[in-house]
Amino acid sequence: MTEPALSFADIEAAHRRLAGVAHRTPVLTSATADAMTGARLFFKCENFQRMGAFKLRGAYNAIARLDADRRAAGIVAFSSGNHAQAIALAARLLDSRALIVMPRDAPQIKVAATRGYGAQVVLYDRYGEDREAISRRLAEERGLTLIPPYDHPDVMAGQGTTAKELFEDSGDLDLLLVPLGGGGLLSGCAVAARALCPRCTVIGVEPQAGDDGQRSLRAGHIVHIDTPDTIADGAQTQHLGHFTFPVIRDLVHDLVTVSDAQLIEAMAFFAGRMKIVVEPTGALAAAAAFFARAPVRGKRVGVVLSGGNVDPTRFAALIQRAASPAPAQS
Repeated sequence: MTEPALSFADIEAAHRRLAGVAHRTPVLTSATADAMTGARLFFKCENFQRMGAFKLRGAYNAIARLDADRRAAGIVAFSSGNHAQAIALAARLLDSRALIVMPRDAPQIKVAATRGYGAQVVLYDRYGEDREAISRRLAEERGLTLIPPYDHPDVMAGQGTTAKELFEDSGDLDLLLVPLGGGGLLSGCAVAARALCPRCTVIGVEPQAGDDGQRSLRAGHIVHIDTPDTIADGAQTQHLGHFTFPVIRDLVHDLVTVSDAQLIEAMAFFAGRMKIVVEPTGALAAAAAFFARAPVRGKRVGVVLSGGNVDPTRFAALIQRAASPAPAQS
């Protein structure tokens, strides 16, 4: 096992920086979900986080770690939406400024919110242009600091505070399910789980169309894929990060996938039974529990709901496609 890119001490330090800034989001339970899965599920509701997703944790921690001159010069980031909003809000809170590179087809609610937090937005074609190359060029031309959405130790440490709070509030868990895009959240949560509950099994969940993480874990190296076609826009990453992959390889027990149809059923369950809005990416871990993609039966299971930023019209259209008000085991 290699030395991780971050330690639990880094996560603890990030948690102190976030005190009074990030919400300590609730951990909710559902008797219906428990009966349906045969498990005791603890939902960590990052859809109630400031700006609507866990991403504020990592963005704020990373910017707060910069010296005053670099903060004053400004930040550039690339994101499909949630990291964009998080960087924009964190920059405003820390008296910095933000330039965000976003795909033209990003949800308009996320683009509007990013601009609303005061950031400048540059649009690109996610299927034909390289967002990382665009961001590096802008950073060099304008003297900005690039903070990527997941492949950054300070971002990973901030995201790990999600699991730290979950374990503190729910107690020991047998299994922790975490959404997976580029791996910032999963890697941070895996480090927290290792420190707080070493016996807990950690499983990452990604969309079937974007299974680069699963392929990478099986291959033992980072596998690159084309931009996946999935409703989980926050998980449309093409590869894991150089910092996140070694942590996932060493600390995560398995990676599983769920279909878009299963994501829709999970979203409909949360809206209909728990009266909360969860975006498609945010429902990844829950869908794995609901549809037995992970071995949850008879276990105490932590389920990270990573965000709730979805356009209301699109949300309504998606959940209307659900086959039933509550998903059934498959």
